[in-house]
Formats: sequence, structure tokens, C-alpha cells
Amino acid sequence: MQNPKIKIKNTEILSDNWYILKKVTFSIEKKDGSEETQSREAYDRGNGAVILLYNRIQKTIILTRQFRLPTYINGNTDGMLIEACAGLLDNDHPEECIKRETEEETGYKISEVQKVFEAYMSPGSVTEILHFFIAEYSNEMKIADGGGLEEEGENIEVLELPFEETLHLIDNGGIKDAKTIMLIQYLRLKNIL
Repeated sequence: MQNPKIKIKNTEILSDNWYILKKVTFSIEKKDGSEETQSREAYDRGNGAVILLYNRIQKTIILTRQFRLPTYINGNTDGMLIEACAGLLDNDHPEECIKRETEEETGYKISEVQKVFEAYMSPGSVTEILHFFIAEYSNEMKIADGGGLEEEGENIEVLELPFEETLHLIDNGGIKDAKTIMLIQYLRLKNIL
């Protein structure tokens, strides 16, 4: 059910070059009952899924490292970011998407995933909701090198790191990606590793 205190007055597409950037003008009813008109921009890139692979016996997790232009232009000097495997849904079910992305990016073929939560990552400007998953992996599940799809311009390094090391990387700024930090902390809070 839509919020009756919000009325969309106009939607203008500012760009649909990569994804869609919209300018939305709307009215909102304030606490005192008065109405105020506002305009905001929202970036619609679709919804996504993210997964953290973990190995209970080895006490390791699988992460990726790749160049991220937005971080580079915002002061990340080499532009490289350590992240959990993730991807856009592209009209797929979140579980199917994340299984496909896991194989493409990490080279691990997983059959069972556990959804742990959903979250909006930047609700002030981006429409995307992320579906968060975890899954256990073993060395036998490694069927390829990973690295992403060349036709999508992906050049992904696969990292297998001790869980304790990733906690130190968060503490010293080596891991700055929010979705990755959330999943590592989830494993920690649930005493999975």
C-alpha cells in the first residue's frame, strides 16, 4: 500500500546512459498537516545480491578485489576494493543470481545458499535493495579460476583469506565496502567462524 501522505507530481529522466537517473518532484504531508513540495534525484540500477563464502574447517572466507571507479575519484588512491561477491539480479530470482555470480566471479559452484537479510545500502540516492546470503564452500567446489566475465569488463582477483585477518582488515581500513563488512560481522555475531 502506497503512503497516502506522498504524492508524486512529476518524474523526469535525467540519464539512462548506464542505468536510470530520475528527478522526482513530489509533495509530502508534514507532521503539522501542511504540504511541502520537494525534488530529489534517484539512481535506479536494479536490485542485487551479495554472498560471503566461508569454510568452517579452514576458518577462511572468499572475497574479491577489483577496481571501482567511484572509490577512486573519491580518494581511494589505487581504486581497488576488497568485496564479497555480488551482482545485479537482471530479472533473476536472488538465489539464482547469486549462484551464477559466485561461479563467474570466484570459480566456486555452490548449490545451497542461506539468505540472512535484505538492506537498502544508500537509500538517500539509490533505489537498490540488496539480498544478503552466506554459503559454506569447500576446495572441491572450485571448478574454475573465476575473475568475472570479460565481456562485462570484469577483471576480478579472487582472495581466500583467514577470517581473523578480515577482521583486522576492517579495523585498519583494508576493507571499506559496507556489504562486505556487514556479512563478515554477521558471521562473527552468529559465531559461524
